[in-house]
Amino acid sequence: MADNIHFYEPSNGHGLAHDPFNALVAPRPIGWISSRDGRGNLNLAPYSFFNAFNYHPPIVGFASIGYKDSVRNAEETGEFCWNLVTRPLSEAMNETCAAVGPEENEFTLSGLTPRPSQVISAPHVAESPVALECRVSQVLRLTGADGVPVDTWMVYGEVVGVHIAKHLLKDGIYDTGAAEPVMRGGGPADYFSVGPEQKFRMHRPD
Repeated sequence: MADNIHFYEPSNGHGLAHDPFNALVAPRPIGWISSRDGRGNLNLAPYSFFNAFNYHPPIVGFASIGYKDSVRNAEETGEFCWNLVTRPLSEAMNETCAAVGPEENEFTLSGLTPRPSQVISAPHVAESPVALECRVSQVLRLTGADGVPVDTWMVYGEVVGVHIAKHLLKDGIYDTGAAEPVMRGGGPADYFSVGPEQKFRMHRPD
């Protein structure tokens, strides 16, 4: 191995001050998931592992390390919403990280407004400029390469409703930079925001 490369096998430890894996696959969109349980209790929680996985039908998914309220609610009701975290909403998002019981309403704790959705019963964050209403398509418990289950659940949902603030649509194109999305970084408190200055263009070859 070249002297200028740090190599490690995760099963043997990374030998660094902080696990670099999160930083290598980064920055990552935040899975800010709103849901409700079968009794109508609301939940709002951010997840570090979230992304989109398919066009038709549109499918998104988040991973929960531990079987948490969002996973249970998604299984109970078959629904959840994803809400875009923007720079102005970052502090409120951080408030929803609090480890509270399922009877606690993170919308109330963070001062956010639950807005009724159009297609599903779970509300979305009224202050967020983008929200995806989802119906659960799969809930999977992850396993290692050895087939042994790990304490992580993957929740996939088909997007059945999309909310976009009109000021973010420019000539019919969604303006990513104008939304100031916040993404998770690798350090224990690291986040990144995207603005128009990061934009560049490349056309696909014919």
